[in-house]
Amino acid sequence: MNELDDCILFLLAKAYQRVYGNFKKRLQPYGLTPVQHLVLLSLSLDEGISPGELGRRLILDNATLSGILDRLVDSEWIVKQSSNEDKRSLKLYLTEKGRDGIEVLKRESDDANSRVLDILGMEERILLKRFLKDLQQ
Repeated sequence: MNELDDCILFLLAKAYQRVYGNFKKRLQPYGLTPVQHLVLLSLSLDEGISPGELGRRLILDNATLSGILDRLVDSEWIVKQSSNEDKRSLKLYLTEKGRDGIEVLKRESDDANSRVLDILGMEERILLKRFLKDLQQ
């Protein structure tokens, strides 16, 4: 047995590479990255959110989120609009393309999640989710 087989950092990194890589391939036909996909899913649940609030929810820093949002605007998935209450404040909305595509994107993520979880029993799925949530704290 290899020492790396006992290294949790190595095991997590390899699992991440496999899952992320597979999901990235699934999103290529849509011209999206997994993080852009996550932003779109989040906006579909709460349109009109500010970039700052979106960044807090997704744990993305301002510089990273700004680039993601700019690419989504350029590819016409979202629009940024000034708030009616405060013209200096921006709100984020899905475009028609974004609204039309969100169900397909949800199916892609649901299928990708299923492919990961299908190899596990029900108890293992629950434990995996709990462990991953615990590691985030």
